[in-house]
Parts: sequence; C-alpha cells; structure tokens
Amino acid sequence: MSDEINYQNNPLNGVGLKKMLEEIVAQYGFDILFAYLSINCFKTNASIESSFKFLKKTQWAREKVEAFYLYQYKSLPRASAKQFELPPRDRIIPDDQVPGEPKVLCVEDGLRMQENRAKKASEYKPKKNQNSRFKERNGGSKNTQSRKPSPYSSSRSETRTSSKPKEQSDTSSSDDPWANWR
Repeated sequence: MSDEINYQNNPLNGVGLKKMLEEIVAQYGFDILFAYLSINCFKTNASIESSFKFLKKTQWAREKVEAFYLYQYKSLPRASAKQFELPPRDRIIPDDQVPGEPKVLCVEDGLRMQENRAKKASEYKPKKNQNSRFKERNGGSKNTQSRKPSPYSSSRSETRTSSKPKEQSDTSSSDDPWANWR
C-alpha cells in the first residue's frame, strides 16, 4: 500500500478558482454568496473578475469560498474535526462520499445566519475583571502603551549613563567595555 494520499476524490482537485467562481455564481448569484459568506467582493461592484482578483490574493476568503463550494454547492457531508483544520483543497474526502446536487439556498436564510453569528459575537465579550487587570498590569489601555526606545538610540545611552553615579560609571567603563550598553 502506498503512503501517498489520494486527493482525486476531492471535488476541488483540478478545478481552478475562476472556474469554481463561475459555477457557484451561475448557480446562486452574488446576493446569496454575500449573504452566506459575508465577503464584500460579492456585494460591492460584484463581478467574476473582481472577485477572482480578490480571492486570489486573500487566502482566508478563498478558503471560505472553497468550503462553500464543497459543502453547499457539491453537498458533501461536513468534514471531521481533524480534516476541518486543513484548508479545503488539502482535505481528504472518503471514497464513499460522492458529490451531490447543489443545495437550494435563499438570501433570507443567509441573512438569518449572519444575524445569528453577530449575536454570538456580541455575547462573547471578555469579563470586565480581566480587562481591568490587563490595564493595571500594563499601565493603561492596549492602545496607549508606549514603545521602548531602541538600545542604539543616543537618548537611551545618555539616559543610562547619566542615571548612574559618576564614580560607578567610571570604574565600570574601565573594567568592562560593554558597561555603557547595559
């Protein structure tokens, strides 16, 4: 038996991104794709060319469209948890699973899915205690933290050497050539 993985059963094998886009747009249209996937290229100035250009550059969006192609357009059962971690093109589809007819989808169902996702996202907020502990530890909010100056900047080295007592910096510099850089 060969250790080589057979990807021949994956419906994405041999299907280019542009061809896949043409198939799902012909079946569902841009409105349904935007409702289900929430990718702006299907809403604003939607066309095959502009969507192709965006998806070609954006991996997360491409993987989302490929998963839609597999599980909505080709009607395959959901992948196992282990396979779900892989990108759609790398997933192994068992030999007994055969692509079916495209699912019938409507815009209302897609919008309902978006509302449910937004509701779940709004319910998931960090507790106030955790956030306030973060601020206490770091001296303020995340956005107001100051950046450490470079160790090679002149202001830092001057600050370091001037903050030491005079006799300490003289003795340490004669003993240790790297004393000014600590």
